[in-house]
Amino acid sequence: MSILSYSAPELATKVQSGELSVVEVATAYLDQIKESDDAIGAWLLVDRDQVIANATEVQAEIDRRKASGETIPPMAGVPVGVKDNICTEGMNTTCASRMLQNFVPPYDATVVKKIKDNLMVILGKLNMDEFAMGSSTEHSAYKQTKNPWNTDCVPGGSSGGSTAAVAAMQAPLTLGSDTGGSIRQPAAFCGVTGLKPTYGTVSRYGLVAFASSLDQIGPVAKDAEGCAALFDVIAGHDDHDSTSLNVKHTNCLNSIADFKKPVIGIPEQYLGDGINPEVKLAVKMAATAYENMGCEVKTVSIPTLEYALPAYYILSSAEASSNLSRFDGVRYGYRSENIENLEDLYTKTRSAGFG
Repeated sequence: MSILSYSAPELATKVQSGELSVVEVATAYLDQIKESDDAIGAWLLVDRDQVIANATEVQAEIDRRKASGETIPPMAGVPVGVKDNICTEGMNTTCASRMLQNFVPPYDATVVKKIKDNLMVILGKLNMDEFAMGSSTEHSAYKQTKNPWNTDCVPGGSSGGSTAAVAAMQAPLTLGSDTGGSIRQPAAFCGVTGLKPTYGTVSRYGLVAFASSLDQIGPVAKDAEGCAALFDVIAGHDDHDSTSLNVKHTNCLNSIADFKKPVIGIPEQYLGDGINPEVKLAVKMAATAYENMGCEVKTVSIPTLEYALPAYYILSSAEASSNLSRFDGVRYGYRSENIENLEDLYTKTRSAGFG
């Protein structure tokens, strides 16, 4: 069985048993990226030598802990891709924008620090719609990402690089961000599992802000088990984020194992006018499949859904305007030349820097 075929928890088990080495696993995914990403365009940055060096260090630490009887994190040795609006110390974080083309953060986002503390290997940074504003990953300053199942189609967005990489078996796990569907929608387009966590369960510290009252970092995997495992790594209270929930995190992976008979609700408002007939049929076929597996499927009503999109656009646009005002050519990021005065600096820099 190919290394790329294993789920993330399976990879972790094989690494920690010694059946596979961390370097073997990382190399398999690096080779897949090299072989397939010219056609897909999921990655903005992959430093092969650095990844191998990190994998070697992780393997040495796993071996040391084994020998001394210390605890080894459950997901140790598993590679992860990171959406390019999540800060990575010493590694470019561009938000797929010319405005931050050469920006190298001096610190790690809390989720990145947790990944490193759990002895996971970062493969690189993933493409996205610029500043996470889009739903197709066509609006990046650097490249368009294609859907691995059909490269004539989009992968969704804004976390299209994160979901396409998992679908193309270029990474077993990735991190995305979701403000108004930016993990959930591309996960659906690419046939993978993505989760927008409840607001406050995952720290936003180190996430370049789009709309602060809506943004959340979340996991992407090929299945629910992998998604739960990565969520367990990144969830938890963080003093660096004032909106972080100070509650005890329940192990999500164990909860999946204990799940007996789920009840699945299908909101009737989502199956009304404007739905593509093929999509409607696919939803109904999925509902039947779940019922055959013992789940209970119910039609439910959420009458306030008609207000969700208008409310979202008011909030997200106002907060984006405020958050993006910091990219002005003064403190960091892109800065235009031949400036005559301060107003000229703002106008030329933002006109050239933003897509």
